[in-house]
Amino acid sequence: MQIGVLAIQGDYEAHKARLEELGAAVTLVRKPEQLDAIDAIVIPGGESSTFLNFLAENGFLEKLRKFVRTKPVFGTCAGAILLAKDVENPPQESLGALDICIRRNAYGRQVDSSIHEAETELAGGPLEMVFIRAPKIVSTGKDVEVLAIEGSDPVLVRQGKVMAATFHPELSRDTRVHQEFLKLVRNGHKPK
Repeated sequence: MQIGVLAIQGDYEAHKARLEELGAAVTLVRKPEQLDAIDAIVIPGGESSTFLNFLAENGFLEKLRKFVRTKPVFGTCAGAILLAKDVENPPQESLGALDICIRRNAYGRQVDSSIHEAETELAGGPLEMVFIRAPKIVSTGKDVEVLAIEGSDPVLVRQGKVMAATFHPELSRDTRVHQEFLKLVRNGHKPK
């Protein structure tokens, strides 16, 4: 099982380190042809419009769009924006793999970043969540499972083979979110 981490921007090295710590083989993905050699992909944080520009310029976008419709994928922060079906503030193109509407920079600027603990459906009690210029999931489709909520907002969701977090689990010592993604990859669908 080979996990790719899209290594264009964001803290892809932290995702790689966390996944390797959990025993996964990881490839940093920088070219579209690398998608052929991986079983799943993590799309890290960063700036979603910058991601889109890079992907479009390099013929990467359509290949990634097909990949996320058939293979397991996990997006964090900007990665969650890229996976969303609908994007607001402002509207932008996306991969459309997850039936959510997401609002970019909904919680303010970099200085408004924060760390919270919140209840989660994952075993093990409250989950530490690091929010940096976080987007907000404003609505979810009927097939989207909410795995964690901060206040009244979904912050960790799953639909089939797709997971997304509006926070940065790679910046926390808690490994449960990445463990949940690896379970999804092993099972090829919602973990048991």
